Amino acid sequence: MASDHVDVLIIGAGLSGIGAACHLRRDCPDKTYAVLEARDAVGGTWDLFRYPGIRSDSDMFTLGYSFKPWTAPKAIADGTTIREYVRETAREYDVQRHIRFRHRVLRADWDSAAARWTVHAQRTDTAETVVLTCSFLFACTGYYRYDEGYTPALPGLDAYAGQVVHPQHWPDDLDHAGKRVVVIGSGATAVTLVPAMAERAAHVTMLQRSPTYVMALPSRDRLADALRRRLPAKAAYPVVRWKNVLLSTVNFQLSRRAPGLVKRVLRRAARGRLPVGYDVDRHFSPRYDPWDQRLCVAPDGDLFTAVAKGRASVVTDTIDTFTAHGVRLTSGDELPADIVVTATGLNLLALGGLTVRVDGVDVDLANSVAYKGMMLSGVPNFALTIGYTNASWTLKADLVAGYVCRLLRHLDRTGQQVVTPLPPPDARRVPLIDLRSSYVLRAVDALPKQGAAAPWRLHQNYARDVLLMRHGRLTDEGVRFTRAGEVATPVGVQCPVPTSPSARR
Repeated sequence: MASDHVDVLIIGAGLSGIGAACHLRRDCPDKTYAVLEARDAVGGTWDLFRYPGIRSDSDMFTLGYSFKPWTAPKAIADGTTIREYVRETAREYDVQRHIRFRHRVLRADWDSAAARWTVHAQRTDTAETVVLTCSFLFACTGYYRYDEGYTPALPGLDAYAGQVVHPQHWPDDLDHAGKRVVVIGSGATAVTLVPAMAERAAHVTMLQRSPTYVMALPSRDRLADALRRRLPAKAAYPVVRWKNVLLSTVNFQLSRRAPGLVKRVLRRAARGRLPVGYDVDRHFSPRYDPWDQRLCVAPDGDLFTAVAKGRASVVTDTIDTFTAHGVRLTSGDELPADIVVTATGLNLLALGGLTVRVDGVDVDLANSVAYKGMMLSGVPNFALTIGYTNASWTLKADLVAGYVCRLLRHLDRTGQQVVTPLPPPDARRVPLIDLRSSYVLRAVDALPKQGAAAPWRLHQNYARDVLLMRHGRLTDEGVRFTRAGEVATPVGVQCPVPTSPSARR
């Protein structure tokens, strides 16, 4: 049974994990680290999903790393290009040799006396148990199950003679050319799949119980194209990045403050791209407000174009039962299908299923409270990455990784070894992920919570979080710094907040 020690152990070699490792190389070059990855490749989501048309749902000037300019032509990029961008970043920062593939992390135990994590992993190729120790544990696992997508109970499915596919497990040999395809779902995956498959299929139908807001955006960024002709990539990139951050922030805030206005704008935009007389209200006007669930992006309006040209259609109805040759709807209509794609969502899984224990006691994630959206109350020397729900994931991932590096440097300067978040002083709690999407609501009770106010509340505002996490204090009422063997101040006891200049660095 192998055992190694590193200063920082990162779980996951996806977009967040590779970014975290690069931040360590840049900001804490003296720290040793390793990355454990359950699969056999770098890329996370962008290596796992291989369905037709797989692409970003955010612009790459904000989904890309802050330290690695996005130079590909398209702002809304395909999965292959994103995967290569992540791998190129790993190579550029020499992260590859620190990754241990096929290592699934099962359990992590914190020992206060030693100020050390003991992490148990299992090799997925040999079933060998591997034990590592570390001073700081950094979970970059995302929040959904990699081995299983969500498929609801589908009545009569056993009678169906065609092929059923979930996008999370797309067969390499699936040929949909000339086939009739029904895609069940209305989220980002369905909105991506339908126009992509419609290019070769006989016809593609998107079957949805209820509509989703779909916003057409250019696949290329005009400002980026103009600046690239005049400026080096490192100079143009932050300008475009901040432009897109501000636009997305305005979009979100306007949706919250004037949802009726945003609804009308989205409806008018959809109507302008669809045939005259198309029932926009039935198929593209949800009952909820914009950003109660994420807005779906259609690059260059590709979904609307596929519908307008007759290659695809949208049906808003519910399933009565599957038949041998398709899907019969509650309305009595039947959709013929050679292939059915269940784009019905994800299964959420906090920390990749990792069991966390502190001094022999299991941590109940559902009862823990997130500190600054990245650490958990009562869990020392531990951070997790959960990106924004109203903007690009990587914006928050970059901030979290940078903040972890600030913490590590602060511990070294002060001679302390442990940082422990404390629970908020009151009992008010709200969900950590505030979307009303079905995949979130199914698992919200099992996820960590937020408090009612900062520093236990996530604001979903990048500009505000930049001030907090890059330039704000490391010491406040929500966290306690100690040495090995010491115990953080119990709940309810006021913690002194140091005012030395080092607390700001």
